[in-house]
Amino acid sequence: MYPSEINAHNQRLSMTTENLPVKILIVDDDEEDFFLTSQYIKKIRGKEFVIDWCYRYNDALEAIVEGRYDIYFIDYYLGAQTGLELMKEALGQNCEQPLILLTGMGNQKIDLEAMQAGAYDYLVKLELNTEKIERCIRYSLERATSLKILRSNERKFRSIFERSKDAVFLTDESLVFKDLNDITVSMFGYAREELMNMNLLHFFTKPQQAEEIVKLLKSEGNVEDIEVELISRGNDVLQSVLSLSMEMDADDNLYVQGIIHDITNLKRAEKATLQAEKLGAANRLVRALAHEVRNPLNNINLSVEQLAQESLGDSGVIYMDIISRNSKRINDLITELLLSSSLPPENVREKRALQNILDDSIATIIDRITLKKVNWKVVYPNEPAYIMADPMKLKIAFTNIIINAIEAMNESKGELDISITSQNGHHLVSIKDNGTGISKETLPHLFEPYFTFKRNGLGLGLATTLNIIQSHKASIDVQTGDNQGSNFILKFERA
Repeated sequence: MYPSEINAHNQRLSMTTENLPVKILIVDDDEEDFFLTSQYIKKIRGKEFVIDWCYRYNDALEAIVEGRYDIYFIDYYLGAQTGLELMKEALGQNCEQPLILLTGMGNQKIDLEAMQAGAYDYLVKLELNTEKIERCIRYSLERATSLKILRSNERKFRSIFERSKDAVFLTDESLVFKDLNDITVSMFGYAREELMNMNLLHFFTKPQQAEEIVKLLKSEGNVEDIEVELISRGNDVLQSVLSLSMEMDADDNLYVQGIIHDITNLKRAEKATLQAEKLGAANRLVRALAHEVRNPLNNINLSVEQLAQESLGDSGVIYMDIISRNSKRINDLITELLLSSSLPPENVREKRALQNILDDSIATIIDRITLKKVNWKVVYPNEPAYIMADPMKLKIAFTNIIINAIEAMNESKGELDISITSQNGHHLVSIKDNGTGISKETLPHLFEPYFTFKRNGLGLGLATTLNIIQSHKASIDVQTGDNQGSNFILKFERA
């Protein structure tokens, strides 16, 4: 709320309360002192007052805590206990109304202690008059109104701060966390106490980008909607949009306000959509080519069959055999292309455990693992990780990924880790190797049909894999880099 809005709010509040009587409680164990103080108050012009008396400590505390009055005048001496003790106990129970301490004689130490404890003002009984009490009441009520508005705004903005779906935080000038909401804690995976001693720059995956952001913040005073890569405690890469602004508090100390919007899922969805569009275009091309190629191929095969019935010399038989073999090869290739472009039908899915499908996939290629002397291990949860799947198709997908991992590793040095974990209603399959990895330039083309580095490959293995994974309403993500190995992470909905 801006200052102009606060002033307007104060004016509206004043208009609604100026005609209401001010309720005052005088807490004093001396009835004569209560009478004198109340007489001063009653002489104040232009305002109506309701004045009550209380001489018991516990009764006064109960009235203050319950907020029955607008303002409280509290005598320092209250029998066995003091008014200062009453004030401290009341303020400890979140009293928000003005508390005024009354003393018999001026005592600087008591007065100072009262103000430090939270008293709005203090008055010396021997110096009381109507003018002083009127000024004290007016000042205290105005201050209480302003503080009430500030507390309300603080609660409102604190609520926004805490309930935000984005990570919202405050740091010092060097970007060390000073305050943060729960989303920031869950995003980075550290305890709040740990984060309060950490620097935002610690979470950047690219140190150069972190340096550029620091320079921009110092030169411009703010950083708006910059896409950054951050990393959590669990080494999850977070695609995020970062905004920072340099601010100054009431003591002229610089601090930074920040917001992080996590777009990891959005990026994954965009990537999946792009992959699906590429795959769809490739599939349409395959079907068109298959139709156009098979028509003349059928004519060739019919001609070969007719010629086979005629008497041919030795050389003619050899050539006919060559034509026949290659026609069959072309036909098989067309069939393979068509199979790679077709989605598994919905009605073949059944409830199956990922552990069983992965074990079947590994059994299929165990000879390759053995021959290349790959060290491998699996880590499965104790409970079956059930999904709705076409096990035969999913076995093909897993097998393609594992074969690529084996071929990317050096003989006798390969480390293959296959694991299943569960989180947020999903099962995650991780197939990780320590092979050559995939370059940044190659990664965007990884699942495109006919894209391959293999000498005799068709480039259909991972394209088929993506097709199968997407047909299971699952997603696939690849964490890799040059000479850093690769980790294929497949995310399935729980059955």
